[in-house]
Amino acid sequence: MFAILRNRTYRHLFAAQVIALVGTGLATVALGLLAYDIAGGAAGSVLGTALAIKMVAYVGIAPLVGAFADRLPRRALMVTADLVRGGVALFLPFVDQVWQVYVLVFLLQSASAVFTPTFQGVIPEVLPEERDYTKALSLSRLAYDLETLFSPVLAAALLSVITYNWLFSGTVVGFVASAFLVLSVTLPRTATASGPRGSGAAAKATAGIRLFFTVPRLRALLALNVTVAAASAMVVVNSVVYVAEFLALSTSSLPLALGAYGAGSMVVALVLPRVLDRTSDRTVMLSGAVLLAVVFVGLGTVTAAPSGDWRWPALLAVWGAFGAAGSMVLTPMGRLIRRSAPADQRTAAFAAQFSLSHLGWLLTYPLAGWLGAEAGLQSAVITLGAIALGTALLAVRLWREPAPTAPPTPSPVVIRHLPATHRSGQPAHRS
Repeated sequence: MFAILRNRTYRHLFAAQVIALVGTGLATVALGLLAYDIAGGAAGSVLGTALAIKMVAYVGIAPLVGAFADRLPRRALMVTADLVRGGVALFLPFVDQVWQVYVLVFLLQSASAVFTPTFQGVIPEVLPEERDYTKALSLSRLAYDLETLFSPVLAAALLSVITYNWLFSGTVVGFVASAFLVLSVTLPRTATASGPRGSGAAAKATAGIRLFFTVPRLRALLALNVTVAAASAMVVVNSVVYVAEFLALSTSSLPLALGAYGAGSMVVALVLPRVLDRTSDRTVMLSGAVLLAVVFVGLGTVTAAPSGDWRWPALLAVWGAFGAAGSMVLTPMGRLIRRSAPADQRTAAFAAQFSLSHLGWLLTYPLAGWLGAEAGLQSAVITLGAIALGTALLAVRLWREPAPTAPPTPSPVVIRHLPATHRSGQPAHRS
């Protein structure tokens, strides 16, 4: 898997992603402490609103990226997004009003909504071989999972010797370093985005979303996004409730619960490149979605138990299974989009996926929190489990047969090495 890091362009881009993720993780911890300084006991409400603002920025800004990213220099676009994020982080330690936090969070996350889909659209061109691209997807999944585990630990270590305001400085350094790494490489030229002459900004901004509703397997991906969101909402929103209230454990056990979720995801990300050499994306992703629904049954069993020392290890196993099944769905996602979207619409498709997947989280996160608080954990499990099952079955119905692979953009190098199966018009891969 790590052999692809020999590619200098990808190595620098991957390092930029990892460094920016660590900076974002440090900012998340510091933002929580800043909210407590400003709002005191109302810090939870401030952070909840900030999370909602983050999701709104992702849902609203990403489609605009899809409309114009292919018409702008992508390296400059990513560097600008990094510098904007660094500038926002530089101002965060000086705010003293809640509304200022909201404005800066919106700017920060809007810049992230520019950087991430552009980055995702570049990688398939940097690594045109599907096997290499699959390894890159697994590495990206590992990076996200490791950031979830590593950033809080790093923040805790730093807070033992510095104040939380200095964590924002670490965030600034991370984004500036990411910008320099992106500047250090030359990106492949992409095809010019196509579209009807005279089409307005609205049509361009929704091109990627319309593609999702046109291609059957991308419609299935819409359903799969909601399946994953239902499971991750239970983990992200209610882990602290299960640990502190349901099991009456110390909050120091919370990182272990979240770590089990991350560990399950990382294990699957490590083995998937070999699995996908023999198994279609469709089989892996749909199996992962159905498994997510099945794991909800296990969570319901744990939640229904009034007592028992077995509940804690069982909860860790359930969280690990959620992480593993979610990774089965999320890791091959880039391959699916790459095969389904023409080269000149690829960035728009990744931007649409970024926006629509976060729309699912915007719906399920508040639902998990509200149901858990007002109706009890079991009601939250039943409702979100039903959503996961329904959307998993919908995805199975929508994605009935493997579809042919979208032909790659012709180039002299690719044409010289096309195997006979390509020249005959037969699909090169299963979907």
